[in-house]
Amino acid sequence: MRIMAIDYGDARTGLAVSDLSATLAGEAWTINEYSIERVADAIATAARERGVERLVLGYPKNMDGTLGARAEKSEQLKALLESRCDLPVILWDERRTSIAAHSILHANGKKMKDHRKNVDAVAATLILEGYLGTL
Repeated sequence: MRIMAIDYGDARTGLAVSDLSATLAGEAWTINEYSIERVADAIATAARERGVERLVLGYPKNMDGTLGARAEKSEQLKALLESRCDLPVILWDERRTSIAAHSILHANGKKMKDHRKNVDAVAATLILEGYLGTL
């Protein structure tokens, strides 16, 4: 079963897809889009093209476990995805994934100004790896 993880953001959304055995994270990329409707459409298209059977959407919780405005936006995207994809959408606690993604990019010699291009795809990969580790 192929699984897609999503790190949703206002301007950029990171996506990562597992291998067919749902063991390893594979392809990762970023959608540059502001409209939540167009983001949902792009994710639905990518999921269909790659034979994805489940979506794992990053659910940004505050460090104390409470939910804020970002979590609300993820809930909105979840509803849109369910209506467009007919796939299960799992909300996944994504606390600290963006911080970890920046650390990974920095450790690999990427300059901070270049992080913007890749950080969301790396964060989506971390969400995917976290989820795959529970299967």
